[in-house]
Amino acid sequence: MDLIFISPFFIIFSLFMLYPFIFSFVISFSEWNGIGEIKWIGFDNYIKLVRDEIFIQSIMNGIIIFFMYVPLMLFLALVLAVILNNSEVKFRGFFRTTIFIPNITSVVAVSFVFALIFDTKYGFLNMILSQLGIEPVSWLGTPLGARVAVSSLVTWRWLGYNMVLMLAGLQNISKELFEAADIDGANKVQSFFSITIPLMKPVILFCTVLSTIGTFSLFTEPMLLTGGGPMYKTITPVLYIYRESFQYLRMGYASSVAYIYFILMFVFTLLQFRLSKSMGE
Repeated sequence: MDLIFISPFFIIFSLFMLYPFIFSFVISFSEWNGIGEIKWIGFDNYIKLVRDEIFIQSIMNGIIIFFMYVPLMLFLALVLAVILNNSEVKFRGFFRTTIFIPNITSVVAVSFVFALIFDTKYGFLNMILSQLGIEPVSWLGTPLGARVAVSSLVTWRWLGYNMVLMLAGLQNISKELFEAADIDGANKVQSFFSITIPLMKPVILFCTVLSTIGTFSLFTEPMLLTGGGPMYKTITPVLYIYRESFQYLRMGYASSVAYIYFILMFVFTLLQFRLSKSMGE
């Protein structure tokens, strides 16, 4: 009788999770457009993938964009969390909500707003630069500018989310530690670097892992802001999988890209845990 009650979960899991996972792995060894006959080609997709410059570029883009925004975003999130965790700060609830709102705002609408901000001719950012006597910058037309635009949008969107996670972590730090540091003559900055950051390492690692997966999984932001350009400098693995599967209908090749991407994410996450453990010892 118990099996009847738990069977809906296993049925839904099998249909929408397990079956697609196995099927995508099977067709990664084939050539298939999603409609016609499946043609088995063995490891040809994986061999081609090793030589695929665009896929390699997408991995490099993920690494570069990660270092462009994640360290700064997590540091700002921790600083804001420390400030808004202080009972002496007035309207803490208002500020927490305001900073978190971007995370629940429509990313499509926000992407169009950022596209206007970084527009070469009529963008707000170039209007400010022109007032300072600086020539307009083609933000979305150059590799560095496009990456800055994508990184700015992602930072704006996910800063509040990480701040909430940091706030949750700060609740577990005993106030007695800060009181003892204050008695010993330590100021706020010294307490922040000597007490807060060391004790927040598990939360910071958790946020870093989420940010790593999120960075390589970026889709909407680069899709709407740059389309993956210029010269594929903002294309991400997920955007590349979308292009290969739904634009070029190379379902088999897209599946092989997805599985290599999964392996790389697993390796990156494992390395982050190992690095954090070695730094804590």
